[in-house]
Amino acid sequence: MSKFVSFITAGDPSLEKTKEFIDILAEYSEIIEVGLPFSDPMAEGEVIQRANERALAAGTTTEKMFEMLDEVTFEKMVILTYANPVYVYGYKDFFSRCKKSGVYGVIIPDIPYEERGELLEQAQKHGVHLITLIAPTSAGRVQMLAREATGFIYLVSSMGVTGARSEFGSHLRDTVAQIREVTDVPVYIGFGISTPEQASQMRKIADGVIVGSAFVKIIEKHGEQSGRYISEFIREMV
Repeated sequence: MSKFVSFITAGDPSLEKTKEFIDILAEYSEIIEVGLPFSDPMAEGEVIQRANERALAAGTTTEKMFEMLDEVTFEKMVILTYANPVYVYGYKDFFSRCKKSGVYGVIIPDIPYEERGELLEQAQKHGVHLITLIAPTSAGRVQMLAREATGFIYLVSSMGVTGARSEFGSHLRDTVAQIREVTDVPVYIGFGISTPEQASQMRKIADGVIVGSAFVKIIEKHGEQSGRYISEFIREMV
């Protein structure tokens, strides 16, 4: 089976449904990312921004998300969040809570590499991977970033925010080659992958693919009835 990373937003349309959707995704996913809803998700396109708004309106909080994750048995759960929610919760308390919930890793797109020291210390202390993102803007820093990466490397396919794309940057193959010179940590390509053809294309370059907005679109369209559509889509993708 191809290595597949799926993403959904916690609490959209409800945390009970998020848990149901995780159970469906778990059958085909190597890793599942759950987005902690935030009012200003700067790396996200309109689809996931709207999911954040729906989840917040439904009353989703950091603690309620953790309580939902406490009941999840899937081993490689990753939280995608932003600096503000982690800061408000408290770095030590956040990663301690991650450990309690069995969280595998955390992605924080708006924390620069040079400023992640305190976060990294707490992540390592609690046995949680702080996932490294490598983007098109990382030219000249790729190998530095890759050397210290653990868990997996999130390779951003192209400039901009999340959301479906029709084409991808030509840099990806070269970037993966640079990464491979310094580490064997798995590399997953994300941002914009929404069709089986794109997934197949990216899988030839890296270890696997990350798909998010496509799942969130399904949930936006079908709401609480999304389970069967998520199941059909992920089978087709994998």
